Amino acid sequence: MANFGFSRLSVVAPFEPHWREARSAIGAPDLLNNAFESLSLADAIRDCTLVLGTGTLTHRKAEQPVVRLDKLAPLVERALHGGGQIALVFGPEKHGLTREDLSWCHMLVEIPTDAQQPSMNLGQAAAVCMYELATRVGPSNPGSLVATTQIDPDAKNPNGPNTSAPAPTSGNLDILAGLIEEVMQAANYSPKLMQDANRHDLRLMLRRLNLGAADSRRALGLFRRVLRRLRIPQS
Repeated sequence: MANFGFSRLSVVAPFEPHWREARSAIGAPDLLNNAFESLSLADAIRDCTLVLGTGTLTHRKAEQPVVRLDKLAPLVERALHGGGQIALVFGPEKHGLTREDLSWCHMLVEIPTDAQQPSMNLGQAAAVCMYELATRVGPSNPGSLVATTQIDPDAKNPNGPNTSAPAPTSGNLDILAGLIEEVMQAANYSPKLMQDANRHDLRLMLRRLNLGAADSRRALGLFRRVLRRLRIPQS
């Protein structure tokens, strides 16, 4: 991160002994000392308007738009020009990001690797991604890529999200998803057996819709009114 000018690190549910004993490279101790620690990915990316998960398609079927790393810079630049805050999310070295982790991501960034050896270790993957963005994102956005999140738990769309208008934060989308889930339950649409699956699908759908901030607020108002109507006792 220090090599390529990135300064904000968020670490999710780190393994405490390793995290506290971690040592940085020369010139980068502040990255570790100032890192934000959170219990969940949702909390770590709450203020981000574009969340980019990293991984390979070798053993997974993507549920969100996929962009190759060498095509990512223009999408990032547009998001930054819109005043957004971006998170680049990496998984643990053993298995990468899980399906659940990726449900919080707007896009999946794929590093083009040889088909016979698709896996990269975490440090190399992070370095390649940050080099690509540091050298291709314009100089008008110095230091704007503000969050690199490392997870440590024990249908392709080249155009990407609509970043021309202000985007809702991940936290705002989670509020909307929670409200819609309440409506689904009040309408008996989501039986208990299906609630986890419906929650996962709803989280993905809201990110694929690429709502603007204004549309997100309108949707909140709409579903609040629907929920009130559903809760009025029938005469």
